[in-house]
Amino acid sequence: MVILQFDEEVANLFFELTEEQKEIKQRARDYAEKRISVVQEEDYDKGVFRPEIVKEMGELGFFAGVVPEEYGGNNVGFLGTVLCVEELGRVSASYCMLPTSQTVGPGLTILRHGTEEQKDKYVRGLVSGDIIGCFSSTEPDAGSDVAAMKMVAVEKGDRFILNGTKTWATGGSVADMGLFWVYTDKEKGTRGISCFIVDLKDSPGISTHLIEELGLHCCRASEVAFQDVEISKDCLLGNKGEGYGILMETLGESRLCASTRALGLGHACLDDCINFVKERKQAGQKIGNLQLVEARIAEMYIEHEAARMLIYQVAANKDRGIGDPLDVPTAKYVACEAAVKAAETAMEIFGSFSFPLNMALRRYMNDSRCFPITEGTRNILKLIISRTLLR
Repeated sequence: MVILQFDEEVANLFFELTEEQKEIKQRARDYAEKRISVVQEEDYDKGVFRPEIVKEMGELGFFAGVVPEEYGGNNVGFLGTVLCVEELGRVSASYCMLPTSQTVGPGLTILRHGTEEQKDKYVRGLVSGDIIGCFSSTEPDAGSDVAAMKMVAVEKGDRFILNGTKTWATGGSVADMGLFWVYTDKEKGTRGISCFIVDLKDSPGISTHLIEELGLHCCRASEVAFQDVEISKDCLLGNKGEGYGILMETLGESRLCASTRALGLGHACLDDCINFVKERKQAGQKIGNLQLVEARIAEMYIEHEAARMLIYQVAANKDRGIGDPLDVPTAKYVACEAAVKAAETAMEIFGSFSFPLNMALRRYMNDSRCFPITEGTRNILKLIISRTLLR
């Protein structure tokens, strides 16, 4: 079996891979192939999520990359994290979301804006997998238009009372805690949005239900409803009214991992197609010798490599403290479009072999369709890019 590999020495030249980064990449590859690939075959159609995998990934350091050592981090940084997510994503677009829902999302956001008490309470547990996290700003009637959210938090003495509904919270039905963005002063528009840390298991008035999705069946999204939920003022992350800025910062990190998830799936499509065309014969010759097939394989590789180089460069820049508002939306757009096209091309190359509900091909098709929608739709990304260029 041929597995597409990039040249480690070339990657090290351009992106200065450390030994720790190389090690986390290999560890993620081994874990995905030996552990996740087996359970995913059993669980995907049933929509089963295994919480024990969160703990196992935590023990292997998959959530530690963007966290300082004092909170359990391992110094592999954003680049090491995307290397890890890519390898996990080659096997499972569901479980490769966990580094985002654990630390690239909640953990890193709490580190940047939380009090020492909040950091001590949550970050180490998110890194180790002892705490399962989630986050959501989306509501049934408010997605890309954050200002349209309706959920509110009303001050009452030393408490806040939360009412409203959040949706598309990945892992929300099993999470121990979550970050939620709500209005504390709707009159101020986005300047009246605040962010709260909510303990989901210990707060009366919270209910969740799973959302039926086209793909990503092993890491299900949930709706989380709040009815007169009382939380301490200590649950406020940052100051009142700072939530919108915190959200944009969080999305800037989580979208990088979302683009890497697409990269991993595209990698898997390319691997499978290369292996198939080198063996499948038609009209007395291997179909890999047919020019039309050769052209499709070349296109897949070109688009995959373009996405990979973009993502690695963005991650390496983040580790150097370099940021550009165009970087992440561009990388996500390119990677997600490439993944959708790769899944469609794989179906075409496999031809009639894809019709008997080939598990891997069906999963590629279903999962890839989620990528241009989640964590910023393709149209929103275009708006961000164009407005950044033209402002």
